Amino acid sequence: MSIELKNVTYTYSPGTAYESHALKDVSLVIPDGQFIGIIGHTGSGKSTLIQHLNALVQPTSGQILYNGEDVWAEKYDRKQLRSEVGLVFQYPEHQLFENDVISDVCFGPMNQGLSREEAEKEAKQALTQVGVKESNFKKSPFELSGGQKKRVAIAGVLAMNPKILILDEPTAGLDPKGRDDILDQIAELHKVRGITIVLVSHSMEDIAKYVERLIVMNHGEAVFDDEPKKVFSHYKELETMGLAAPQIGVLRRVVIVNTEGEDWELVNPEIVEVSEEEQTGIEGCLSLPGKWGLVTRPEYAKVRAQDRHGDWYEYEGEDLTARCFLHEIDHLDGHMYTELAEKMLTPEELEELLKEQEDAAEDEDAEV
Repeated sequence: MSIELKNVTYTYSPGTAYESHALKDVSLVIPDGQFIGIIGHTGSGKSTLIQHLNALVQPTSGQILYNGEDVWAEKYDRKQLRSEVGLVFQYPEHQLFENDVISDVCFGPMNQGLSREEAEKEAKQALTQVGVKESNFKKSPFELSGGQKKRVAIAGVLAMNPKILILDEPTAGLDPKGRDDILDQIAELHKVRGITIVLVSHSMEDIAKYVERLIVMNHGEAVFDDEPKKVFSHYKELETMGLAAPQIGVLRRVVIVNTEGEDWELVNPEIVEVSEEEQTGIEGCLSLPGKWGLVTRPEYAKVRAQDRHGDWYEYEGEDLTARCFLHEIDHLDGHMYTELAEKMLTPEELEELLKEQEDAAEDEDAEV
């Protein structure tokens, strides 16, 4: 159940002194099952974008396709579209209106043609999944806290069993614990139901650890669309968009390698190329003091990284330098050398190997 935007532009008040381009030639595909984050500063176009996804807003130009069909074609069933592509607004009071919670959540399924009994079954399941206690089912939704109202609003959409769930600023106005609780529930929904999630926020701190794909909106354009780690590497450009480092949860992964008297500063390093030729040598780590192992790695490595000023460079290394690059990048990715070690060394074995290396180096010097 994919959504595709083709060259979508949306203009407010066209042809007037108040004309404003909210979206500019946006093209993207939202495939089945992804967990996607959309970020941008206020006025970047992110809210206008998601209102196009279930045809709440018609584009000024371009196409919106759902499963290959133009949602603005004549006789297209947009009511059915909106039951499959559910949108939870930023302010839950915009979606809550019944006398009690259970009736509010039943409204959508009953509007789809379910009986009250059938709708209550769907409603109770949805409310339970988002963490609303049964003791609140008969309460007025307006008696609940801000976090609970958001949960009820999400349940109201979930009860209609959408294929895609879009959430606009679901953590706005919540305290840190409330934000974490809501986001954990959304992540669990994605895991359990397997539905596509589109999560909109101006704060990447909220969603960085959850999404697998990140779209950055700026002045109506999708300026970045990639996995979070790759988007974060453009932190200098993001800062110019009003998304300062603390706001976007930017990751600065830093390694300093010193070999043969030369310092290498690697910020957000990526492995570009390695050789088929290999080397085997001794490795240790400050994280495991007193432990040493024999590890085989490529003889040569090329890495791409930023310097401390954010400029990108490529670095090449052989032998010990290549080993250090690969060891440290593995460590940044959460992998220890022990996962690759062919053998962990006893102190006696370590001493013997070091002596062999020292003797070999002396022999080479003598030959020179």
